[in-house]
Amino acid sequence: MKVLFAHQNFPGQFPHLAPALQARGHDVLALTAEKNTRPSPVRVVKYRQPDEVTLSSNLTRMYAQVSERGMKAARAARQLRSEHGYVPDVIFGHPGWGETLYLREVWPEARLLIYGELMYRTSGLDTDFDPEFARDMFESRISTVARSAHLIQTMVQADAALCPTRFQAETFQPEFRHKITICHDGVDTDRLCPNPDAVFEIAQKGLRFRPGDEVLTFVNRSLEPYRGYHSFMRALPDVLAARPEAHVLIVGEEGQSYGGPPKDGISWKERYLNEVRDRLDLSRVHFLGRIPYDRYIAMLQVSRAHAYLTYPFVLSWSLMESMSAGCHVVASDTAPVREMIADGETGELVGFFDIQGWSDRLIAALAAPERFIPMRLAARAHMVAQYDLRRQCLPRLVEFVETAGRA
Repeated sequence: MKVLFAHQNFPGQFPHLAPALQARGHDVLALTAEKNTRPSPVRVVKYRQPDEVTLSSNLTRMYAQVSERGMKAARAARQLRSEHGYVPDVIFGHPGWGETLYLREVWPEARLLIYGELMYRTSGLDTDFDPEFARDMFESRISTVARSAHLIQTMVQADAALCPTRFQAETFQPEFRHKITICHDGVDTDRLCPNPDAVFEIAQKGLRFRPGDEVLTFVNRSLEPYRGYHSFMRALPDVLAARPEAHVLIVGEEGQSYGGPPKDGISWKERYLNEVRDRLDLSRVHFLGRIPYDRYIAMLQVSRAHAYLTYPFVLSWSLMESMSAGCHVVASDTAPVREMIADGETGELVGFFDIQGWSDRLIAALAAPERFIPMRLAARAHMVAQYDLRRQCLPRLVEFVETAGRA
């Protein structure tokens, strides 16, 4: 078959699936944004960057922006067809930024598959979860509807959809769920595994950590409230006071990936660091920014306790990677996390806003790591049995592309 992937940041969620399909003899191509410079495992074509959209209200800008991007992607697709005779049998795209909106008008004969990451709701998910950032509900609802309109449109068009978790699938309207297959992208459990010889260095500080050292880890793409950075930072003073030998390794950028920026103009990182700065021993708190993947794995392998928090939202790969690496995970008691962690069996769950509870659990995890060895082993076993990339998930993903949505 001819398989076309569509994703502005390709390979995105498809770094293993695209080459696996190619290895099976399929002709694989990816349509991506012209500014995307990420290495690709397959051939790519690029569409022009969409123009900036100016509207009277920021509340509805999202739909206008994704529509503009969809139009640019469709024009590139039409050129592929008219000038090169390219007609895919399957289109598999991420609808989040609009690339898939108009591709059916170019290739009506192709099966359209979409990666259903999340359907936004005006209540019950991230929009009204955190009272600290409550907005005018009328404006919040308008903004949320504008963020979900193109996703609904794409689900109507799609022949089939893929969701990585049950929680994410259940955010979609009931009338769409018959189209959805649930299968995670998968975790490379062979690579993300416990390693008693692991070493994590912070060379500029002359620090070297090994398994068994008192290390607390926290990882997210961006240090922001959506991923509980504020709750984590508020718990840290008591943790470090009770554990004078502990070091904290924090991975993440200063910007925001999902929520909005803070109103005072500084980053979320600085805002919540400043809130607790006077009560922290900053010589033991290490902000690492983004780090290479090999260093990230080594950091998880030396971790004594790993904290993970999220709103009711898309689940981070880092949670499952930390479980696969054998971490003792203390995580927020929110719906997407409960799907992965059984409290007291494969990790521990704490209320997202329970600052004292976070301090107490993290102190206990750092103080007596031997107590939590059974949880570490169970978390690792769960990832290997259910979410292994090559043995569990990738074969199902290949089957999805090859068969889903056939008449």
